[in-house]
Parts: sequence; C-alpha cells; structure tokens
Amino acid sequence: MIEKALDLGEVTIAIGSGQESWTLENPWSAEERESMIIAWLGDRHANIVQIDDINDPPNWVEHARKIHGSGTLVTSDVNTFELYSDSKFPVEFVELENRENLEGWRVRTTLKMLSTIGDLDAQRAIMQESIPDKVVDWLLDNDAIHRLYSISKGIEHAG
Repeated sequence: MIEKALDLGEVTIAIGSGQESWTLENPWSAEERESMIIAWLGDRHANIVQIDDINDPPNWVEHARKIHGSGTLVTSDVNTFELYSDSKFPVEFVELENRENLEGWRVRTTLKMLSTIGDLDAQRAIMQESIPDKVVDWLLDNDAIHRLYSISKGIEHAG
C-alpha cells in the first residue's frame, strides 16, 4: 500500500492508535512503529504522523485531517475507505496481495509464537516470509518480539 502511495508523490504515513502500546493489538509504541517504517523506507522519504484514537467514527476524519492534512488517502481497509469517502475526502483503495496471510493480527500471532524461540536465525527465517528484511532486522535488533510473550501471559489461548 505504501509503495502505491509513494508512486503518487509526497506521502504522509499516519500511524493510528498513537497512544496505544504494549497491548496485543498494538504491542509497539507509535515511536517504535515509526522507527520500523523509517527502517523499511530506507532512502525513500515520507512524512510520518501519529494519530491518537478518539473512538468516534463520525468525527474521526475531521480529527485525523487536522494531523495528516489534505491530499489523497491511500488505504487497503474497507472501513477506512468508506469513512473517508463519506466525508468527501479523496480516497484511493489499494487491493493488497495475500492480505489474508499478512493481516496484522496474523503477523502478531506468529511473532508471539516466535517470541518463545531463542534461535535468532530461526526467528529471522520465519519472519522473512511476511515481513520486509529491514523490519525483521529492526525487530531483532531491538528485542521487540519478546514482549508479545510477556503481554499475553495469563490470557487463555485457543488450541
């Protein structure tokens, strides 16, 4: 999705749930997520902003617009597309390839399982199937997957 947005010109990447961290849905802080994006971008440039959730969909677009500005929103999320379209904000929908395997919850669940494995080469090999190498490096260099195990302690698991 970001590749498509970069093709359009100047890009602002909005990190949602900016106030959330150390939860199963947002195991990394907005600053950490920004660091991962910067590592992935390499020599490409994008403005990066953090947007706190207000849990108020009817007012979300106006809230977010104050932070990310105007332009064309590029998204792969149907709900976000509809929310911005209904607000007459220019939106481009990008169909992601292999979305079912690359959904955030699925990647986080895989990382949670990997967090109990001490072999960094094994962790790297599995992560590289769905995560760009520069982000894998960031996760390993910052010991950022171990917390998924810590966060999920005491939670009943299916299976």
